[in-house]
Amino acid sequence: MINQEIAHILNNISEYLAMEDIEFKPRAYEKAAVNIEALNESVFDIYKSGGIKALEEIPAVGYGIAKKIEEYIKTGKIKEYEQLKKKTPVDLEKLTSVHGIGPKSILRFYKELGVKNIEDLEKAAKDKKIRQLEGFGFKSEENILMALKFFKNSSSRFPLGYVLYDLRNIEQRIKKLSGVKNTLLSGSVRRMKEDVGDADMLVAVSSKKDAKKIMDYFIHMSEVAHIYNKGETKSSVKLKNYINFDIRVVDENSFGAASQYFTGSKDHNIELRKIAIKKGLKLNEYGIFQIKNQKSKIKNSAKAEEEIYNKLGLKWIEPELRENKGEIQAALRQAQGKPDGLPKLIGYNDLRGDLQMHSKWSDGMNTIEEMANEALKTGKEYILITDHFRPIFSNKLNSQTVVKQWQEIDKLNSKFKIQNSKFRILKGCEVDIMDNGELYLEDEILKKFDVVCASIHSNFKMQKGKMTERIIKAMKNPNVDIICHPTGRLIGARPAYKLDIEKIVQTAKETGTILEINAYFNRLDLKDDYIRMAKNAGVKLAISSDAHSISHFQYLELGIAQARRGWAEKKDIINAWPIDKMLKTLK
Repeated sequence: MINQEIAHILNNISEYLAMEDIEFKPRAYEKAAVNIEALNESVFDIYKSGGIKALEEIPAVGYGIAKKIEEYIKTGKIKEYEQLKKKTPVDLEKLTSVHGIGPKSILRFYKELGVKNIEDLEKAAKDKKIRQLEGFGFKSEENILMALKFFKNSSSRFPLGYVLYDLRNIEQRIKKLSGVKNTLLSGSVRRMKEDVGDADMLVAVSSKKDAKKIMDYFIHMSEVAHIYNKGETKSSVKLKNYINFDIRVVDENSFGAASQYFTGSKDHNIELRKIAIKKGLKLNEYGIFQIKNQKSKIKNSAKAEEEIYNKLGLKWIEPELRENKGEIQAALRQAQGKPDGLPKLIGYNDLRGDLQMHSKWSDGMNTIEEMANEALKTGKEYILITDHFRPIFSNKLNSQTVVKQWQEIDKLNSKFKIQNSKFRILKGCEVDIMDNGELYLEDEILKKFDVVCASIHSNFKMQKGKMTERIIKAMKNPNVDIICHPTGRLIGARPAYKLDIEKIVQTAKETGTILEINAYFNRLDLKDDYIRMAKNAGVKLAISSDAHSISHFQYLELGIAQARRGWAEKKDIINAWPIDKMLKTLK
């Protein structure tokens, strides 16, 4: 017990020091805490047997930290820790448990808003005080409220983007461990579902002796909040971001079979097993084999997933499609050489441009130039600046001040041209659709933009018929090119509007209006079923980051994943095309 108590204090000291932007020391305390918590022997016994020198034998524990451990053993307290708590009296443990809230943010919230605990943080966010702080905005505030919701109900499903990057970070570290031959995030994470309830990772090894050290590393990671169980081939933990995370170690010869099995979905796998049975085969996580010769075939099972699908007479199916929504039949037709096989899904590197983002002209955190440079780094050929034209922003950007924004964009485009870059910034806007379907800007102004996006940001609870007509009226405006986040949902926080989506898709087809796939991690709007409906109707789509910061460009991947889950191809996504072709498609 004493090991956990000391590790807890050292972790908290690390967080307090990080608040003050002190270099190196926070990481030293964190490393020491991890190693102390992992000890099989009590630090009290270690100290009793050899004093300070014995404590220094613990990995990452130097003389300074050893002295503090000695102080705790003798007095039950560490003076430095008590002083840090008195200096910044906050509920550090709970506040740092809110995903996305780090020590520096906690210090700012305390100094500028008086936030000491979870209740204070929630009140500040709901009172719209966080958005007023330099470096924050309404998106940050929105994310904090969502994180607080998950903090209160840790059994919730999580938006994919909320956990994906933490999981990948862990995967990359485990991949580097000795003995590891391959790794794979499986389950709904690999299928890139818009939200996930838990996470699974497979680790392939060539020898069982490597499994123990992998399990030891896994359960002692700094991200782990709770250990459910540790086994020889499977361990389960809860991470500090609240998601349950399982790791399974498998033989490298069965990695392909295990990948297919644990990726799912359940319904997809059931259909595959039916096909296997008809062929006199048995399919499970170890491989695919003749039922009569199961034991003799397991050792030579499937290193790659393709082997599984090929033995079933199917073409390999992309993970995003594995939901038993016709993909198995399409894979069979393709294997038979028929034309109506699997779609050639849009690739993760296929986007040439980004058609919604925001700058400091409205509620963005970066300048237009900073957004452009970041987009250029990621290989984009064009971006569309779509700062808000909304009642709450009318004093910042309006029909008069927008001329200055256009002048800034012209100067930047000239600068890129001089640098021999073909990169181009397009002049756009995200204009509010009012309750009656009218737009917040006059047509005389709208027609001067390169691209006009329209969206709803108010009165979300209109009746289904009225909301549908509200959007349809905007779509019929000859200046409106794109409807952004068409259903208005926030995953886990706000349901979609009541909407006749069939009418929306049909009107988009009739008017030539583009429907957006908003890639921001808690929107992913349109949902995959609606994307497929639009694709089948011949409606074109755009994948946009809705970036309010240069850090948000990473979310484009999530939008592409959503498009792939909706069976979308490159030909369906207008910003996967060259700029001239894309612009000619618009009204």
